[in-house]
Amino acid sequence: MKIPNHIAFIMDGNGRWAKKKRLPRFFGHKRGVDTVRKMVRAGNDFGIGYLTFYTFSSENWQRPKREINELMKLLTKVPKQEEPELQKNNVRVKLVGRIDDLPEAPRASLHNLVARTARNTGLTMVLAINYGGRNEIMDGVKKIIGTGKVREKLLDEDFRNFLYDPAIPDPDLLIRTGGEKRISNFLIYQLAYTELYFTDTLWPDFDKEELIKAIDDFSQRKRRFGRAYEIE
Repeated sequence: MKIPNHIAFIMDGNGRWAKKKRLPRFFGHKRGVDTVRKMVRAGNDFGIGYLTFYTFSSENWQRPKREINELMKLLTKVPKQEEPELQKNNVRVKLVGRIDDLPEAPRASLHNLVARTARNTGLTMVLAINYGGRNEIMDGVKKIIGTGKVREKLLDEDFRNFLYDPAIPDPDLLIRTGGEKRISNFLIYQLAYTELYFTDTLWPDFDKEELIKAIDDFSQRKRRFGRAYEIE
């Protein structure tokens, strides 16, 4: 089985999972954290280099105020709660998105987790929070303009240096749970040649066996990147 170096997740279905069980939507988000933990453990087992999780989009601010408040509490609590296991497993945490626009408590908690895991050398877990693909591109353009060195011919490798974290490689595989088949403003620039995998399984029900199905499907793909031959 061919293992991708970088898998990105659109974690869809938390609310529907809770509704099916006649629970408040927030319970779905809490259970979704358990799935993230399972994916990180599985990623370590498989030797995956990067896992990126679409945690909170720039559009999610339109959700009910109560749900947003609960999500912000979760983003404050979970980093502290999960740090011991992340440290034990040598996991490094990175953030992408407009993190500085978050409320103080979750912002501080997330930045602290990033700082405390920065020297870890194993799997890198990337959390996309207050993230929008269009925002990332616009923010990159603003940075370029701010340098005062706008060139007529801008190369791809030049522009990448102005993304939120140019050191993170493009995803090899995007997995979206919950049955929807769109990328929802996620990693627009980076997904140009990413293999897409959609499943009806709701995020809280997604487990290691489901991940294996996705990786097995990925293994069957022929990745040519516009060329006439497959890239190993």
